[in-house]
Amino acid sequence: MFENLCKIATAATFAIVLAAPATSLAQTSAPQTMVSEAGIIKVKSAYSLDESIARMKQDIAAKGITFFLAVDQSKLAADAGIKLRPSTLLVFGNPALGSQFITSNPQSGLDWPVRLLVQQDDNGDVWAYYTDFAWIAHRYGITDREAQFKMASSVVDSITSTIRSRQSAMAQ
Repeated sequence: MFENLCKIATAATFAIVLAAPATSLAQTSAPQTMVSEAGIIKVKSAYSLDESIARMKQDIAAKGITFFLAVDQSKLAADAGIKLRPSTLLVFGNPALGSQFITSNPQSGLDWPVRLLVQQDDNGDVWAYYTDFAWIAHRYGITDREAQFKMASSVVDSITSTIRSRQSAMAQ
């Protein structure tokens, strides 16, 4: 019972995050990538939801990064009698890198391992969402891990680059 409640709460939490108005998003140098005031990076995919997930999981594996799990939030919601647009949460990370943040501020463990949400909107467009690492550093007051945050940003940007359109990738 508790496990089911946790699954429902996770799905509901991310549904609320995704309901934020698009007007709060600032476009980055890549036309298909935006960052919200809340530190959420939004990357438009050139592929279907399933293909986007497969491409990113393949890249995660190729990089030797630990893939922990994929949570099909729309299925969990459906099992609870709630309709939710297609949404899957990917959880992955490099313990040697992520642990560096936790040693600086143990509370930052709330944001590690990395979580990347892949979601299809009402128009059929697929988006990947993740928390900006600079925002995470600021949130936890971590000032002694600049190189590690830069590396984490570079890695997740590389992973999401596998789903961006050619035009988007060329703009970066």
